Amino acid sequence: MAQSEPEYPARLNLPLMDAAIPGLTLFNRGKVRDTFDFGGHLLMVATDRVSAFDVVLPTGIPDKGVILTQMSCWWFERTAGICPNHLESGWPSELSDHERQWGRRSMYVRKAQRIDIECVVRGYLAGSGWKEYRERGTLAGLPLPPGLVESDRLPEPRFTPSTKNDSGHDENISIAQMAEMVGSEVTDTLQQLSLELYGAAATTALERGVILADTKLEFGFIDDKIHLIDECFTPDSSRYWDAESYERGKPQPSMDKQFLRDWLETLDWDKTAPGPELPEDVLLGTRARYLLAYRRITGEELSTEEDG
Repeated sequence: MAQSEPEYPARLNLPLMDAAIPGLTLFNRGKVRDTFDFGGHLLMVATDRVSAFDVVLPTGIPDKGVILTQMSCWWFERTAGICPNHLESGWPSELSDHERQWGRRSMYVRKAQRIDIECVVRGYLAGSGWKEYRERGTLAGLPLPPGLVESDRLPEPRFTPSTKNDSGHDENISIAQMAEMVGSEVTDTLQQLSLELYGAAATTALERGVILADTKLEFGFIDDKIHLIDECFTPDSSRYWDAESYERGKPQPSMDKQFLRDWLETLDWDKTAPGPELPEDVLLGTRARYLLAYRRITGEELSTEEDG
């Protein structure tokens, strides 16, 4: 079903779909971020692109990149005592003329040797974890107690890794499979770090009336030491639920793009590119949920690009 081009309210800037900074070499273009090479450093620019079902949609979410970047920075600062991260302070001096335009949606980071594993931690049964349990009674190949229902809190958080695929669909794997890929020592370290990071973030979120149902983390080596990289507890990498309205046994409203996915599921779309344009109500509803996650977690109002 074709959708007409949405008309953005005058108060919203058109979404930034691609980053273009004169003189910079593109290191990588992911689903959401455009990354530029600075030798031993990278400039990661979060665009307003949004993906669903592994397809980057033709319509972006205004200010999404600002929200993701500022939320990652907030969490990186608060988790550095558990695991060092790749974030560097400051802005490249050679880009001083572009800081006002790009600074709030960019992270200047140390270049890392990425470990190609998505380190997923689940505290509740949702998404593909719920699907696996419903079909086989397991999570990441390991048994769970019988009788759990959708959105149930797990007896304890579970580490459920998956393969890292920049362009396609990540594949859930067992911890044993992960060990075969990256070694048992790295696997044990990443499992421990992921569970510690999730535990700290889940406690912080719950103090603010928010459940961190699950999250995915990425790690890499910098100077032969494991660092947390990419993004950190954003609505793109985490499932946030309102604690007050939480009710086990059914899907929960999420402060992320689940609202967008639910709308897409109503369409006669085969989940291949280019994907449908987003109508204004879906666009603004998705944006509002990203902003809500930021506000609830940080306790701050985010100054977005519409504010100038």
